[in-house]
Amino acid sequence: MAEIKSLADIDRIKMNPNRQLYSASEQEILDGYTTDVYFVRTLDILDSMGLADKVVTAEIFARKPGVFAGIDEAFNTLKDKDLEIWALPEGESFNAKETIMRIIGPYREFCIYETILLGILASSCGWATAARECREACQDKPFIVFGSRHVHPSVAPVMERAAVIGGANGASNILAAKLLGMEASGTLPHASFLIAGDTLPVALAYDKTMPKEHKRIVLIDTFKDEAEEAVRVAKALGRNLFAIRLDTPSERGGVTPELVREIRARLDLEGFEYVKIFVSGGLYPEKIKLLSEAGADAFGIGSYISGASAIDMTMDIKEVEGKPIAKRGRVPGRVENPKLIRLK
Repeated sequence: MAEIKSLADIDRIKMNPNRQLYSASEQEILDGYTTDVYFVRTLDILDSMGLADKVVTAEIFARKPGVFAGIDEAFNTLKDKDLEIWALPEGESFNAKETIMRIIGPYREFCIYETILLGILASSCGWATAARECREACQDKPFIVFGSRHVHPSVAPVMERAAVIGGANGASNILAAKLLGMEASGTLPHASFLIAGDTLPVALAYDKTMPKEHKRIVLIDTFKDEAEEAVRVAKALGRNLFAIRLDTPSERGGVTPELVREIRARLDLEGFEYVKIFVSGGLYPEKIKLLSEAGADAFGIGSYISGASAIDMTMDIKEVEGKPIAKRGRVPGRVENPKLIRLK
């Protein structure tokens, strides 16, 4: 494999007939295989005119406000190029039309990477922004991102990492957690209880097999009334039980504030004030606020973050050989942003 530099290079690309996954590899992305072909065509045309090495200033801005994420991948795509690179710090908030990244150097050096850079930032910022909305709803209560099952596995670690940048306290995706230097977080699925046929034996085995420092959180909505099962499990595990988890399906009405209040009250009446209530299942900011007010202590949030729309990003050429320029409708010259920091 080699970096694409012309249309002729595309013609030489051969696909392995035994390829098992369609997602792009790290090297395929870095070599430009996932770019839009018209950028390669542009490079050929500018080369023929002797213009491909003109020094330009390009700026990226977003169409709506958000939280900045994805700059590590964007920077790593360009770090070996002869370029000056500026960007917002990861986790920084931005406004619509605010410059979030600036690239200065010969156009040839980054021409084919425009698609890739915009895609990295658009998706990552969209996920991080949704996570920030959840963080604001949770206030100081923790939440874990559970969104990997809703996206292609090739981008699941990117999504969960962006969610942590946006405010999640942890990630359930193993690779995302490792990339963040933390341990993956999670409880147990309904499958474990269904296979055993009863919640309690699984809870007891869970308590027995997990290391002492592990926080035991037991799902209690598989077979019985949630309040009844919560107390039953609490009596069996005692002080070893950190929390019960509610994930009542929509077919049974989902997790409601009334259910959370009842379980909190019944646990307290039995002397289990220390047992926390962890809720998950189709959560979104407004519902998180209601459940939090009802007594929920922590949250598992998936589809609201994983399903967040990408934030539309645009790259504009703002200078050519130091001369301000812009297409119609845009103001020529750099759009300064004091929050930008130089990366290279």
